[in-house]
Amino acid sequence: QVQLVESGGGLVRAGASLRLSCADSGRTFTSYAMGWFRQAPGKEREFVASITQSGLSTLYADSVRGRFTISRDNVKNTVYLQMNSLKPEDTAVYYCAAKLFGLSLRSNSYNYWGQGTQVTVSS
Repeated sequence: QVQLVESGGGLVRAGASLRLSCADSGRTFTSYAMGWFRQAPGKEREFVASITQSGLSTLYADSVRGRFTISRDNVKNTVYLQMNSLKPEDTAVYYCAAKLFGLSLRSNSYNYWGQGTQVTVSS
C-alpha cells in the first residue's frame, strides 16, 4: 500500500526557493515512478515533473524546466521537488503521485495521490 504525505509548502516571494517533500509510509516505494502535479484555483491539474524508480530518468513540464528539480531518496522513501526562481504563476496546490512502470505526464496514469501542499508565490 502506498500512502503519500507532502510537506514543505508555504508563502514566499518571487525569486525565492522552496523544497517540497513527499514521503511514502509503505514498503513498496521503489516499485513506483513518482510525479509532481499542481493545480491552481480555477485551473485543471497539470503535470510538473516525474522520476523513474531508479531516479536515473526524469521528465519536466516546459514551464518549470531549468528551475525545478525532481529527485528521490529510496532509503528514506521520499521524493523531492526543489523549486528555484519561483514565480507568481507557480502558485498552486502541489500533489505528489505514484505509478507503476515508467515516466508519464498523464495524471490518469497515476495510481496513488497525496493530499497536496499549498505553494503561494507573491510578486
